[in-house]
Amino acid sequence: MQENNRINNIEFIPQFEKSFLHPRYWGVWLGVGLMALASLPPARFRDPLLASLGRTVGKVAKSARRRARINLLLCLPDLSEQQREQIIDDMFACAPQSMILMAELARSKAEKVLKRVDWHGAEILDKIRQEGRNVIFLVPHGWAVDLPAMLLAASGQPMAAMFHNQSNPLVDYLWNVVRRKFGGRLHARNDGIKPFISSVRQGYWGYYLPDQDHGAEHSEFVDFFATYKATLPAVGRLMKVCKAAIVPLFPVYNSKTSRLAIYIRPPMDDLPALDDVAIARRMNQEVEHLISPNLEQYTWILKLLKTRKTGEIEPYSRHDL
Repeated sequence: MQENNRINNIEFIPQFEKSFLHPRYWGVWLGVGLMALASLPPARFRDPLLASLGRTVGKVAKSARRRARINLLLCLPDLSEQQREQIIDDMFACAPQSMILMAELARSKAEKVLKRVDWHGAEILDKIRQEGRNVIFLVPHGWAVDLPAMLLAASGQPMAAMFHNQSNPLVDYLWNVVRRKFGGRLHARNDGIKPFISSVRQGYWGYYLPDQDHGAEHSEFVDFFATYKATLPAVGRLMKVCKAAIVPLFPVYNSKTSRLAIYIRPPMDDLPALDDVAIARRMNQEVEHLISPNLEQYTWILKLLKTRKTGEIEPYSRHDL
């Protein structure tokens, strides 16, 4: 990350660079242009085509499909192989639909997309506002993960989110420009947690993704579906230092209705009484509760289970899976 992308080490501001016009980036520009074009037709028309495209890509993306198979086998072994394969096919169908919805939001007014959004649990947020509490959303990795934060920002709520920089500088620039379209703050993870905490304390509603694998050093090994996962119990400390309500949230894109449902659950107010192990397990329980009704919406292609206990082989390196 370059120094001119920071302002007082508080906020990440993506900056355009002349080098982005170099021929080596033309493929990225072409891809962005195609996404913009794909977002022009009505969603009810484009969604079946995008689903077909996604399923086709899912058949040839062997590495990603293998990671999804391993994750589902370990997390949901009671499902038949046919059921797991169907979830994976539906996941690949969902991915481009959610991405193109984000492209539509990026090129149009928020009101157009907000008309197709259903908020489930909006009364929870109303109550929190009335109480004057700070908020940190606990949001599992769904394909539409960025959309709720953008829509909340477009509705007037200041938002703050942490993110990982992309390896491709132009992709990183474009993605974060889209994320910031309606305002709010972005905080790069390699700048540390303090800028994010500062924003939440100032009244920005935070956005925290709980299911990333951060290694064993600061994580707890706790149950995750039928297996276990290295889980960072950070929300317990964030809750205390930010004096914030931890509110689980998950977006679900329904291609049959071309509408986005955003599910909000009651705040995790029991966390202060728990130790780190129990906090980590509570986080995973919320993730399980949010994604179980719509398994295809979750990004099963991630290396969710990479960190294992001493003596165990990383599942993605095993030849028997």
